Order: sequence, then C-alpha cells, then structure tokens
Amino acid sequence: MATVKVYDQNRQESGDIELAADVFEVEVRPEILHLVVRAQAAAKRAGSHQVKTRALVSGGGAKPWKQKGTGRARSGSSRSPIWRGGAVVFGPAPRDYSFKVNSKVRALALKMALSSRLAADALMIVKNIDLPEAKTKHFAKVAGALGLRKALIVTQADAGDIVRSARNIPGLTLTTPERLNVAEILNHKQLVLLEQAVAPVHARFAGKGA
Repeated sequence: MATVKVYDQNRQESGDIELAADVFEVEVRPEILHLVVRAQAAAKRAGSHQVKTRALVSGGGAKPWKQKGTGRARSGSSRSPIWRGGAVVFGPAPRDYSFKVNSKVRALALKMALSSRLAADALMIVKNIDLPEAKTKHFAKVAGALGLRKALIVTQADAGDIVRSARNIPGLTLTTPERLNVAEILNHKQLVLLEQAVAPVHARFAGKGA
C-alpha cells in the first residue's frame, strides 16, 4: 500500500492515509488507456449526420427530356447525383459510433489513470473543505491555497455547497467516485481526492481488473 500525506484546505499536513496498491499502484499501459478514452469519446458522438439520397430528394419525378433525338445524354431524373441539386451517393447516414469495452478493461484503465497521477506526484488528498457559504470567492481562496490550476476534484456525493462554489472557476472540475472516468483524469494535470471519497473509490474497484 502507498502511504500519502493528507492536507487540510490550507495545505497544512493533517496526517497520512493508505491507498490500496491494486488501485493506485497499477502498471500503466498506454494502449489500454487509449482504448478506453477512444470508447468514451465515441459514445459521446451524436451520429445524427445524414444526407439525402435519391429516395429523399424532392422533385425529379418527370423525365427531363425524351430519351432520343435531342442530342443530349439520356437522363431519367433531375435529381440524379451527377446533377446540381441532385442526391448524394454514399454520404453519411445516422449511426451509433459506440463500441464495447469489457467492464474489467474499463476498470483496469481507471486504475491505471489513478496510478499515473500518484506516480507523477499529481495526486493530493484533502481532509475536507469547509466553506462558510456557497460562494465562488470562498472556494477560489481554498483553490489558491492548495495550488490548484487544472484539477479534477473528487468529492463525496452530498457535497452540494462545494459543487455550487466551484462550478464557475475555470480549470476546476468536480465529480464523485461513482462518476469518475479515465478521460477526465487524464485531461486534468492534478487529481484531488477528499478524504471521505477515498473509501468509495476503493470500494468501486474492489476485485475489478487484473
């Protein structure tokens, strides 16, 4: 197990905490991280793009001119793909871009992302954040004391005041252990776990991934 220092909201040492080795000390494999991040990005794509085929383009029901005798190439519809204003051939159609990644692989990738932040000394455990009221200025003061720039902060599920206070601060993203994902961890240079969120993170990944 890794022993990590716990800080208070003024960045004063407030004790130690042990982090599970099978969650925070996993060998990082970039190809696994890349696969899961790709799957997350693909699942977010709307896939609603569409062009009109000959069946969808309006008009063009009448033959533009007779088949023979005009000296022009024969044509059956003014909505032919080779005509201006005509249909599109082999254009994009609505589709689902998502693809399956096994749950154990996703759990393993999340452990690797957490481990990468610990290995890079970019993981901070904060005992708690107490604010006099849900105001952005109060949380901005705490963020300044902790040295947070581009940080992902993992809070307990009922941290409503913290969420309301931090949502307008650029570069800071708040989440919960249940919503923690690989892309968000890798997109932030710093990872902050409130002490109360450590146990739920351990519990979420207990026995998952190899």
